[in-house]
Amino acid sequence: MCGMRDLVLLGSTGSIGTQAIDIVRRNPERFRVVALGAGGGNVELLAAQALELGVEVVGVARSSVVQDLQLAFYSEAQKRGWASGDFKLPRIVAGPEAMTELATVPCDVVLNGVVGSLGLAPTLAALEAGRLLALANKESLVAGGPLVRRVAKQGQIVPVDSEHSALAQCLRGGSTAEVAKLVLTASGGAFRGRRRDELEHVTPEDALKHPTWDMGPVVTINTATMVNKGLEVIEAHELFDVAYDDIEVMIHPQSYIHSMVEFTDGSTLAQTSPPDMRLPIALALAWPERVPAAASPVDWREAHNWELRPLDDQAFPAVRLAKEAGRAGHCRPAVYNAANEECVAAFVSGRLPFLGIVDTVAAVLAAAPDFAEPGTVEEVLAAETWARAESQRMIATAAEGA
Repeated sequence: MCGMRDLVLLGSTGSIGTQAIDIVRRNPERFRVVALGAGGGNVELLAAQALELGVEVVGVARSSVVQDLQLAFYSEAQKRGWASGDFKLPRIVAGPEAMTELATVPCDVVLNGVVGSLGLAPTLAALEAGRLLALANKESLVAGGPLVRRVAKQGQIVPVDSEHSALAQCLRGGSTAEVAKLVLTASGGAFRGRRRDELEHVTPEDALKHPTWDMGPVVTINTATMVNKGLEVIEAHELFDVAYDDIEVMIHPQSYIHSMVEFTDGSTLAQTSPPDMRLPIALALAWPERVPAAASPVDWREAHNWELRPLDDQAFPAVRLAKEAGRAGHCRPAVYNAANEECVAAFVSGRLPFLGIVDTVAAVLAAAPDFAEPGTVEEVLAAETWARAESQRMIATAAEGA
């Protein structure tokens, strides 16, 4: 077993971050957190995490909440019965560059659980600093894939998403030359099994009824449109250097088979476990070792019926669209992601029908100028800015014509 690992947790107050801290609590002999970073929307939780773990540095992306964070430290200390002079106040870094600065704090592993394109710069900083990167931020690979490829060393990125963690585990079973196909599994979201004509009048409330996972509204709606799986296909291509034609998606409603790898001899390896994100998070933090009892295993004393069926490309064209964007490159994946975020917001607010989400993303991609292959974070963000503006224009035009 490897010795104590020092961790930097970015996005510590979110779902990935809080589950990572749960793993740290249960494995104090393996993990020590030296820095925490968060957006700043929940300074009370951030302060409680920092004092519990005794971290040296805390970062917030919003400078305006620094005073609130300091007050939260003192309030949390009082709850613990500490006098004001009985604890060391962590150093605070704040502002848009805070997560990037934290990514370079001396440590063994940086967990990037930041949401959105703000996670790209910390990813690059962690890689350039030579850290092992436990990556949960989709945009780093979807929007910034070319930038990440330039700086990442072989094996330096360990995926946290359950599907990509499953692929990484299965790929241990053969050499790169022996890989024939990657198979990503998808729960199918709230509308699995429905035809396109059955999706014309579904509501945001319908889309948010995910049958398996408890996630935020954007990700839940992305599972309903299958955009989330499209993003994961792009990530898989970037992580494992497998051609888009050799990445398939299968619907698996039970969410026990997290993904599979088919090898050239006809064999297929699958990684299975009950749906629990603590398993891939723990594996990423301890990679390449496993953390005992990170999550509960499948109960093989019970009978199981696990279903796998092909994706209906007519009803859910988002995966095909993602592959097209990935093959085209030149910031098209960044445009795909940013346009989708705007369309999801419009759907939630009643300005766009459900089918209009992916249809509008396709229209934005078709209208995109010939962006260069990105060489800087700023070029990625510029393409996203264009995509958001064009999406909003198309959404407004559609609303006027309705």
